[in-house]
Amino acid sequence: MRFPSRLSALRGSMIGSTISLSLAFAALQPAGAAEGVSVFADPSKVAAIGGSITEIVYALGEEKHLIARDSTSRYPKAALDLPDVGYMRQLSPEGVLSVNPTGILALHGSGPKEAIDVLKKTRIPFIEVPDRHDHEGILDKIRIVGKAIGADAKAEALVNEVDARLTAAEKQTASLTDRKRVLFVLSMQGGKILAAGSDTAANGIIKLAGGVNAIEGFSGYKQMSDEAIITARPDAILMMSNAGPPVPDDELFGNPSIASTPAGAARKLIRIDGAYLLGFGPRTADAIHDLAASLYGAQVTD
Repeated sequence: MRFPSRLSALRGSMIGSTISLSLAFAALQPAGAAEGVSVFADPSKVAAIGGSITEIVYALGEEKHLIARDSTSRYPKAALDLPDVGYMRQLSPEGVLSVNPTGILALHGSGPKEAIDVLKKTRIPFIEVPDRHDHEGILDKIRIVGKAIGADAKAEALVNEVDARLTAAEKQTASLTDRKRVLFVLSMQGGKILAAGSDTAANGIIKLAGGVNAIEGFSGYKQMSDEAIITARPDAILMMSNAGPPVPDDELFGNPSIASTPAGAARKLIRIDGAYLLGFGPRTADAIHDLAASLYGAQVTD
C-alpha cells in the first residue's frame, strides 16, 4: 500500500517543479534569438538590474520606462516604489520574468550564470551593460543605457555633465605627491580581513580619489594573512556603510594586524555608503570628492 503514496508524492513534486520552471521557460525561443541587441524595440517595461543602471535611467529623466529593479537599486528614493526582482548576483529567472518586462537591462556581473543564460535565451531582449571602474567606463555606461531606451540625446547631455564633474573631482588631488595607502575591507569574519585587490570597484574609486590601493598582487577580493596586512602598511581603512551589519570600530582596530599599521595607530577609518562609493554612476564625482576630502583634508583643492 506504500507504493501509491510514494507515486503521489513523486507526481506532486514533478508538478511543483513544472510550475516553477514554466515561468523561466515560457518565453523561450531558439537560443541567441534575443541576444546582441543594443536598442530595445519596446522600452516601455524595462527591468533594471544593477544600482548604477537604475540611477542612470532616473538621471536621464526616463524612469517611465522602468517596470522593476533589483535590490541594489536603492537610489533615488523613488526607485524603491518599483517591484524588487531580487539581488543582482542571486537572480532567479522566475523573479525577473514575473514582471513581464519588454526588455532586461543588466549590469555585467549579474548572476548566477545559469539564471542569466536562461534570461538570454528568452524572446525578451537582454542587454548587458559593461561595468568598468574608471572615468571612461562611467561615460560608456551612460551612453549604453541611454541608447537602449531610446534616449541618446539625453544620454550625451548627461555624459558631458558627468565628464566635466569627474574631471574636476580628479583634479582636486592631481598635484599631491604624497599618496595615501588605502586598505578596502569588505568584511571581517572570524577576525580575517577580506580585502580588495585590483580589478575591483574599490580599487577604481581609491585611484580616482588620488589614493593607492595598499593591496597588490591579485585581482578581486581575497582573505588576507596577518603578515600581508602588516606589510601593506595602509594609512587609512575604507569600508562600506549600509551594506550589512557594520564592523564596530573597536573590533576593527582590535585586530592585531590592523593595529600594527599606520591606519591602526591613527585609528583612521573612512565609512561611505556602499552604493554611493562603488556604484560608478552619475554620483561618482561626488563620491570621489568625499573620499579625497576624507583622505587629504585641506589639501584637496576645490
